[in-house]
Amino acid sequence: MAKWTAFPYDNADYVHNAVALKKHWARLHAGDAEPWPKDAAVQEAWALFHAGEFRKAVDAGLKAGANGATAGITAANKAQAIYANYLEKSEKVKLDLFLELAERAEAQVAAEPKNANAHYLMAYAVGRYGQSISVAKALAQGLGSKVKNALETTIKLAPKHADAHIALGAFHAEVIDKVGKLLGRTQGADAATGLKMFQAALKLNPGSAIAMVEYANGLVMLEGDKRMKEAEQLYAQAAACKPADAMERLDVEMAKAELDD
Repeated sequence: MAKWTAFPYDNADYVHNAVALKKHWARLHAGDAEPWPKDAAVQEAWALFHAGEFRKAVDAGLKAGANGATAGITAANKAQAIYANYLEKSEKVKLDLFLELAERAEAQVAAEPKNANAHYLMAYAVGRYGQSISVAKALAQGLGSKVKNALETTIKLAPKHADAHIALGAFHAEVIDKVGKLLGRTQGADAATGLKMFQAALKLNPGSAIAMVEYANGLVMLEGDKRMKEAEQLYAQAAACKPADAMERLDVEMAKAELDD
């Protein structure tokens, strides 16, 4: 595995021991509804993830998974997903990381069909891979329906999974933005459903910077300039959020970058 880029911000506020991790768990996992892991090795993998030690979190999570604590695979998969999306600079390495992640998440889905985050992280990997190769190309390869089905399954298994609502909203918005409403319909994409998903995500996790950013992006993709002012307000709200971990810090920094553009 190539050398990974280090988390570029001070992570002192995001470092937790097991006791602190448990205390803050509900807040840290308001987005993905991941249940508290009883296994100490899995707790350690998540602590590394929240601190922005993504490479170490992958290694620790996979090791825990190999030792029978399958929840470690979820921690490893999420760490790889966030690292690839936000910090990997090489497009080729990023694609490879998403493909590897999709394969691993698919195997987890097969082994644990009722694990909501196995479905979600498979959708995340396939969706981000699709964005990288171009949405139109991804749709032609049938990846759109794979993402949509996995996200709908996630929500069925975990109705309070805010991040799956965000991702499903983004699916509807991006498909319509890239291929239009008419062709989008053949992919099951619908503007009203997309907006409803973003709103549901913010209701489930009101302080989510990524929900605000993706909702803003969705408004612009689906409604154009007439919703630009609203989108800018959402970017500003996201930029003002107080991050609870490294992933949220990356989301807040992305919102700041959107405001500067």
